[in-house]
Amino acid sequence: MDKRSILIGLHESEGLGWKRIEHILSRDEDWVHALDFTATDWVERGLGAEIALRLSKILTKSWIEERLEQLDRKGISTLTIFDPMYPLLMKESIRPPWVLYGIGDMGLLALPSIAVVGTRLPTAYGRKVCTELTTALCRRGMVVVSGLAKGIDGFCHEAALRSRGKTVAVLGTAIDVIYPPENASLYQMIGEQGLILSEYPVGTPGHPGLFPQRNRIIAGLTYGTVVVEADVRSGSLITADAALEAGRDVFAVPGQITSPKSRGTLGLIRQGAKMVTDAQDILEEYDVLLSNLEEKEEEIGSNDELTDEQRRIYHMLEQDISTFDELLMKTEWEFGHLHSVLLSLIMKKAVVQLPGSVYKVI
Repeated sequence: MDKRSILIGLHESEGLGWKRIEHILSRDEDWVHALDFTATDWVERGLGAEIALRLSKILTKSWIEERLEQLDRKGISTLTIFDPMYPLLMKESIRPPWVLYGIGDMGLLALPSIAVVGTRLPTAYGRKVCTELTTALCRRGMVVVSGLAKGIDGFCHEAALRSRGKTVAVLGTAIDVIYPPENASLYQMIGEQGLILSEYPVGTPGHPGLFPQRNRIIAGLTYGTVVVEADVRSGSLITADAALEAGRDVFAVPGQITSPKSRGTLGLIRQGAKMVTDAQDILEEYDVLLSNLEEKEEEIGSNDELTDEQRRIYHMLEQDISTFDELLMKTEWEFGHLHSVLLSLIMKKAVVQLPGSVYKVI
């Protein structure tokens, strides 16, 4: 079994957090043979006896394949840090997720993106500014990333969809859990027209501590973070801090000095964040990047750039749309390998995944 599938298995195993997986991967070249490890082997690698025993029993090829098949049936894609299409910006950030789970267009992760975040209780001014900035950014070709929370996040996603732009919602819950529940329809629309993303596997229990971790992904995926409105204790400032820590740009919208919702953003400006009075203040920082994107836009989905394996799947789908299981039978490849090839085709804008794990060429 390939190492990406084994990594997914480790990531899906109860009791293995980010640090433990880092310990396993960075200090032991034999981890690629983890399916053969006994409980004693795991204990020697620093795991407690209970976790070691459980891992030695459940971490099998059949268990991993079953987990991958369950995800595929739910229309959930996986992207590991070993995959060539894993976002370079994310890989260069603080504690990049070992595995990302996605519903929707994973190809958006290959495009220039900007984060727009803010308070859950925005003023009318904040809502208006958020909508105007998001619309302008989308029209220029930027993917707008936020956290699907109430307030600025939700208005940001809605504005992107209304302007026929692209948006990514990064969850602080398992990929299949909608929070807050009132954003269920927005979640569905983003899954159909944009991308829902999470580092948490299906079945992960909800916990408030997951949301600050989510913020590092929002910052890590993007070239910069725009804070529209935020109080001094806003979670949006955690995202701004994560952006700074990852060496990314931070932008802040000024507000009324008498408004509590402006205390955080005014503080960021005092600390050196770039003040935003219109979208051009943001876009001018990425003019060369966006110009290059426009020049190469037609090349992204070019069939001439496909590998032999990608071209084989592409030609199959040219004949007719196919389910994952049908492609698995035709190719006789391993589950994880086919999944990786399909994901790379999606990222190259050559293939799209439809509901029910059905694939077709674009």
